[in-house]
Amino acid sequence: MVVLAQRLREVAPSASATMAVRAREMTAAGRRIIGLSQGEPDFPTPAHAIEAAHRAALAGDTKYPPQDGTKALKDAVRRKFKRDNRLDYEPGEVMVANGGKQIIFDAMMATLNPGDEVVLPRPSWISYADIVKLAGGVPTWADCPSNAGFKLRPEALEAAITARTRWVFLNFPNNPTGAACSRAEMAALAEVLLRHPDVMVLCDDMYEHFTYDGFEFCTIAEVEPRLRDRVLTVNGVSKTYAMTGWRVGFCGGPKDLIKGMSNVQGQAVVGVSTISQAAATAALEGPQDLIAERAAIYRERRDLVVEALNAAPGIRCHKPEGAFYVFPDIAGCIGRTTRGGRVIGTDADFVMALLEEAEVAAVHGAAYGMSPHVRFSYATDTESLREGMARVQDFCQGLR
Repeated sequence: MVVLAQRLREVAPSASATMAVRAREMTAAGRRIIGLSQGEPDFPTPAHAIEAAHRAALAGDTKYPPQDGTKALKDAVRRKFKRDNRLDYEPGEVMVANGGKQIIFDAMMATLNPGDEVVLPRPSWISYADIVKLAGGVPTWADCPSNAGFKLRPEALEAAITARTRWVFLNFPNNPTGAACSRAEMAALAEVLLRHPDVMVLCDDMYEHFTYDGFEFCTIAEVEPRLRDRVLTVNGVSKTYAMTGWRVGFCGGPKDLIKGMSNVQGQAVVGVSTISQAAATAALEGPQDLIAERAAIYRERRDLVVEALNAAPGIRCHKPEGAFYVFPDIAGCIGRTTRGGRVIGTDADFVMALLEEAEVAAVHGAAYGMSPHVRFSYATDTESLREGMARVQDFCQGLR
């Protein structure tokens, strides 16, 4: 008999991944599912990144990688941070990992002791809390309500920090809401953090290039340089360059932290595929025009989805500043019954009924810590979005 570790008892499989698996099963059974559950850009990886990977493989760059990243990619990461974020890191202050998720995992494993607390904005990405738990920490919450535009307020952050707080996570533009913080709003959060010198800050900037309507992205180490020595700035190529499958994340932070994280990574996976690192280097160093082009398309898709959802009975949808998600309130659908006879008691009931009856995959808000909401990703082709939104409207119109 297999007995799993105690640490896994509170760690559930990702709700978005679970929904994606169910959608794939239904697709394999011949049903035409519109998948809006995963943050998977539908754009191709840039051709020059693929060509760089091919050249690296042909040149024999197929041996064990350095634990913290190849010199070429680390240099490209340093230039990216300086170019985009005005952050100047030394070689020993940056590292590369198998996606942003592993960066976060390495950081928590390297720093958390049993019972240490980590403040997470709520709603927040599903994996944050589970990574903290796996590392022996305790996730705590700073609420970001819809009437505040899903943004973290200084007073909520202050109230969430205790004597046991080890880290605060910031993720703006946010998954699942798309909310982003202005420079003034980020500076106000920095003022709170300056009052707590023993608290580290993890700034997950994975969606930095996807902001709309002239909104200016900023990251906290840039906004408040006095925090720089306790900020880990996390990013990657997955979302920006549509390279989710290449598995390359990177970060900049204090040298001692990076050294500890590299040690964790060395024991877990050694390092990142050299071929993927070659592709990521080319993406960061090559033409950047495609980023703005794709952001413009995402903005059009956002507007399409927000307008369509606000026209659906029982749904209210906030227009986010960034990322490629919307997080509408479905309170007007709770307590009603679908055409197929399902009673919608929760947002989980809503998304399951939507999948089974309307063949649209989404993720329930409770998975991110806030109900009754639903997350829709608009990182898919526009025609599928139009069809998906028409199905959502028809589904809602059929509720009684």
